[in-house]
Amino acid sequence: MLGPIPPEMALKSSPTKESVLELFGRQAQFQEITHTLANGKDLLIAGVPGSGRRTLVRRAALEVGAKVIEVDCIRATDGRRFVQLLCEGISQGVQSQRAIAFLRDWAGQEGQRWFEFNETSARKLSLQREPALTEDHLWQAYQQLLQFPQQLAIAVERQVILIFLGFPHIRAWDRTGQWETCLQEAIARHTTANYVLVTTLAESRNRLDEPSGLMTVCLTPLADDVVAAWAQLVLHQVGLSFDPRSSALDLFLNAVQGHIGDASMLVRRLRQRRWHQGRLDEAAIQETLEDLLADLSNIFESILVLLPASQLQLLESLALDPTDKPQSRDYIQKHHLSRGGSLQGAIAALQHKGLIYGPDLGYRLALPLFALWIRQRLR
Repeated sequence: MLGPIPPEMALKSSPTKESVLELFGRQAQFQEITHTLANGKDLLIAGVPGSGRRTLVRRAALEVGAKVIEVDCIRATDGRRFVQLLCEGISQGVQSQRAIAFLRDWAGQEGQRWFEFNETSARKLSLQREPALTEDHLWQAYQQLLQFPQQLAIAVERQVILIFLGFPHIRAWDRTGQWETCLQEAIARHTTANYVLVTTLAESRNRLDEPSGLMTVCLTPLADDVVAAWAQLVLHQVGLSFDPRSSALDLFLNAVQGHIGDASMLVRRLRQRRWHQGRLDEAAIQETLEDLLADLSNIFESILVLLPASQLQLLESLALDPTDKPQSRDYIQKHHLSRGGSLQGAIAALQHKGLIYGPDLGYRLALPLFALWIRQRLR
């Protein structure tokens, strides 16, 4: 990895009001991530969707002045698509004239057999189209492409960070583990590029399959008092406040349950409307919640449609009735769940998808507004 970054480079700029609010309640994790990246180490960051994983990593990368290449592994369905997404991430991450010039030269030399370069296209780097690459050539292209980030870091004399979003999802199609193993070896071998693997909390616990030497940061739900302080500060900026004579704040906190992504959506919606004397009462929170859930209904419906029957039944049960023991006889009988391996498989699958928490946080939906929508739908 690149050596430690001098303090004057690590703190690229003083924090703005917006960045402070963005990191509210996560300052300790942010400092840990920034320190890890500034010292040239790799990182695994775990949390549920909307917990702020990407926000923290992107902000930390900005702090250390690094170039960022993001790859959305969730969109990968096979090796060819994975390589295309790597090309897409490199194209978006290479912006300076110096970096573009290096990519042009690299594509014309080391990558000439497998890649095409088009400086006028948003996707500057892409797989060769004619003739189409065979599977053997695709594998060679992948191996060559994994060398690019460290070569770029050396060429531009700047830290390069690769962020793999939903990293474990490649296992859905990489049945033999060949592609993942190659990537793990690159992470362990490279000394001039840093890697950030973004996973769910459940996936982070399976460290035996992850590259060694990774610093791990886990993002769990924020405490109610932290969310309350953040929401009050953000609302105060536009002259709004929770009516202290009402239970509006309690209703807000119960709806978002420490999930900063859901809290942000609800606060944004509250800020968009005018309220009498700038005071938010229970009716204001409830009305805004109903409008927001209506707008999110299509997204929530699409999630349900993709779930197998056993997972859907368990998800609905946990939305209605969170529990510490979904495997107990009483809970199974109460919600007419399948026993044995089918139930255990559904629990594991929902955890790995980031839809429910596990035993450490209680078996409940990890997306509070989704849980609220399901309860309203079933009642």
